[in-house]
Amino acid sequence: MPTVIFNFSDDRQQVVEAAAGQTLMQVAANHGLEGILGDCGGACQCATCHVYIDESWLDRLPEMDGMEDDMLEGVAAPRLAQSRLGCCVTLQAEHEGMAVTFPPTQI
Repeated sequence: MPTVIFNFSDDRQQVVEAAAGQTLMQVAANHGLEGILGDCGGACQCATCHVYIDESWLDRLPEMDGMEDDMLEGVAAPRLAQSRLGCCVTLQAEHEGMAVTFPPTQI
C-alpha cells in the first residue's frame, strides 16, 4: 500500500495510505480531503481533480494522454509543468511517498 503526501495551499499536509490501483482522485475523496472535487467521478470530463505532482515524481508516471492534456487547458488554477488530473494518475506500490499539492482552487 503506497502512502501519498497531500499538501494543501494553506501549508497543511496530510499523509494517507492508498490501495494500489486507486487514482489520486479516489484516494483524496475516500479520505475526505478538501482540495479535489472530482465532479465527474473520474471520467476525465471536468478537471476538478487538478493536482500538482512533485517534480521528482513526474518521470515515474505514465505520460498524459491527449484527453487529459486537453482538460488541463481549462483548469481553474494555473496549469504548471507538474499539473495532472488526479483521476488519470493510478497509484502503484512504486509510488510510495509521492507528494501531491492541491491547487488553491478547483472552480
